[in-house]
Amino acid sequence: MSNDQHLRQLLSHIDGRGYKDYKQIKGSYEFSDFNLYIDHVQGDPFALPSKVRLRVDQKRAQIPAGLWTNSVRQVALEDFIARAIRQSVQDLVSPKKGSGKSGLVFIDAGQQEVLERTAVIITEDWVETRLQVGLPAAGRRILGKQAIKILCQEIPQIVEQALMWKNLDHKQCRTFVECVENQETIYQQLDRLGLVAFVANGSVLPRDSGISDLPLSGSQVVDFQAPESLETSIEVPNHLPSGETIIKGMGIPKGITLIVGGGYHGKSTLLKALEKCVYAHIPGDGREYVITTRDAVKIRAEDGRRVEKVNINPFISNLPQEISTDSFCSEDASGSTSQAANIMEALEIGAKLLLLDEDTSATNFMVRDARMQLLVHKDQEPITPFVDRVRE
Repeated sequence: MSNDQHLRQLLSHIDGRGYKDYKQIKGSYEFSDFNLYIDHVQGDPFALPSKVRLRVDQKRAQIPAGLWTNSVRQVALEDFIARAIRQSVQDLVSPKKGSGKSGLVFIDAGQQEVLERTAVIITEDWVETRLQVGLPAAGRRILGKQAIKILCQEIPQIVEQALMWKNLDHKQCRTFVECVENQETIYQQLDRLGLVAFVANGSVLPRDSGISDLPLSGSQVVDFQAPESLETSIEVPNHLPSGETIIKGMGIPKGITLIVGGGYHGKSTLLKALEKCVYAHIPGDGREYVITTRDAVKIRAEDGRRVEKVNINPFISNLPQEISTDSFCSEDASGSTSQAANIMEALEIGAKLLLLDEDTSATNFMVRDARMQLLVHKDQEPITPFVDRVRE
């Protein structure tokens, strides 16, 4: 393994040459506190950025083993560190300069959800992060000095700030990990309690805007409060912000649940939160204690979607021209046939909870009122409404 001085010399040597000469730096380099692995070098400044790994021995990182004693905690900790690295990149890396993706440093740290990723890996021996780095160029000429600044100055600073336990926010990290573990505990108890979802009191369900997944803020925010008839208490292993270990909220029981209310009263907002919360969420999201069974599927009409060999016969039959609905195919499905196909596909893959919003459903698929039944006799109507099948 070469050292960081050798990398500096290589970059100085190829400064000003054609971009292809960056291929010479592929390999591994030992720095004082970590190892740098350059696994893939982009062939052009406009191509996808180069792929690098930064690995720190646990003896140096000193991340407490208690923070990743199980798989849930490990996913949470890795997610937290990925976010810390992203913040360090924003704080330490100079603004992008040069052609194409020159100077770009990127980590896939996600948004509001906490997911298992490969951006950060923690083991007993080391902690590793994977970044994308746009090697700098002017046109297609190597900017060696700028590359030295990124790889030999800024990246070591990122390692020091975000991969060393001594420099991380200990309280914030523990709170993050414990919050995610609490969410998993609630999920594990849903089935025993006969529930498909749980919405904690005090949750903030509305989002900041139609294009943002951040929580709405300001005086107009109304925190969620469970109706007394549906209020449930669940014990969690770690202390909540209130200091308690019992969380209260609305438990949605197995079976058919209808959310009713006037316009602008939050029906779709609640349903959207349930849809999103098959995943854990970060502390402060507002939905971190909204938990939905993971085999839930959002169902909607999708006019124009392609359907291939789906049995929609439970909902649609006796189509004109004797078109089979046992193995229905269409290049341009209608609202009702697309929604029927969506339901049958969801059931086929094992979905146990279907989420439907009337705003995005085909009305003629959902219900057929008495007047319509008088206008069109049942024998002439191919669609069996969802409300007629929902209890089967």
